[in-house]
Amino acid sequence: MTIAVFRKSRLATIASIGAAMTLMAACSSGPSASDLPTGASGSGEQTTSAESVAEPGDFRSIADIQDSGAVRIGVFSDKAPFGSVNADGEYEGYDIVFGERIGEDLGVDVEWVPVEAASRVEFLESGKVDIILANFTITPERAEKVDFADPYMQVALGVATPEDNPLTDPDEIESRDVVVVKGTTADALLTEHYPDLELTKFEQYTEVTNALADGRADAWVTDNTEALAWTGKTDGWETSIDNFGDESYIAPAVAKGNDELRQWLNDELDSLAPEQFFHKAFDETLRPVYGDAVSPDALVIEGGER
Repeated sequence: MTIAVFRKSRLATIASIGAAMTLMAACSSGPSASDLPTGASGSGEQTTSAESVAEPGDFRSIADIQDSGAVRIGVFSDKAPFGSVNADGEYEGYDIVFGERIGEDLGVDVEWVPVEAASRVEFLESGKVDIILANFTITPERAEKVDFADPYMQVALGVATPEDNPLTDPDEIESRDVVVVKGTTADALLTEHYPDLELTKFEQYTEVTNALADGRADAWVTDNTEALAWTGKTDGWETSIDNFGDESYIAPAVAKGNDELRQWLNDELDSLAPEQFFHKAFDETLRPVYGDAVSPDALVIEGGER
């Protein structure tokens, strides 16, 4: 059974997310998360945080973070231009710029912790990180397990397909060999609404793009920004649908119950709005990739827009 998925209005989406959260309290380069040590500093120096990792279910207060001298932020290491590791071993991307500012305003260093999509919740629950900034889309299911701050980006899903075999009708997705990254919004949506779809799931973004390149799949459903970034620099591929599914919102996440840090992040988003911080971050990290294909006003959110 195929269920057509339509884009909701911004107001309705925020309202539904807010209601759920009140009741319960989106071609990449660089090494994968499994190839990297637990922690990496902002300078690219690899560090170990085994002594400071909290017991399962624990989280650190702001005072704990400041006393330790470093905030642990979970980010992608293979999802350019949002979070990736460059040839010099340094983290870079849109989420990285935000994370650096968080560390600066907390008065501490940043310890980058590479995560995979499916491990983001577990890293918060186990205390391996204080904050997740890895393109983490707000969903009611995730809000049962972690606490989201206000959003700083909005996206929908997109579909990358070969230029000589595009997909223009979402209802025809079940005729394709589709790949997704496990644990992403695309994975959840397709699994729920397209049960007859031949869906292959990978842990890492590089595994997905390799499968597309060698002909094992002919469609990739992912955040539209990711689809546009990859197809924009990959010959023979295009983002044939750039608005597949509902509009979604990406936000920082903290451990369930860490209200102090969540509120600090909301205040931080408010304080960054007057300087148009995320528009500047877009110009620095995303515009070189997207050019005029994506408007910053259609993507970035200043001040959480509460």
